Amino acid sequence: MSRKDYAEIFEEVKALLKQFDKVPEDIGEETELVNDLGLDSLLVMELVQEVEDAYDISFPLNDLSGIRTVRDFVLRIQQEIEA
Repeated sequence: MSRKDYAEIFEEVKALLKQFDKVPEDIGEETELVNDLGLDSLLVMELVQEVEDAYDISFPLNDLSGIRTVRDFVLRIQQEIEA
């Protein structure tokens, strides 16, 4: 996978999040996936699958517990891409 910078990944993740029905238009770095966006565990798993497909990575599910905000998620994706 080619290197992508944080801003590119952030914009792509925002676009993925906007595919979900309940997600508001104004998604920021500090937006919380569960509390602010209302994603339940099933939707989080769908999001992870979308990310894995989009970036050709394997996202360790045990890492999900430490991810609260969109920034946390983007940084973890970036880490997987660069690994």
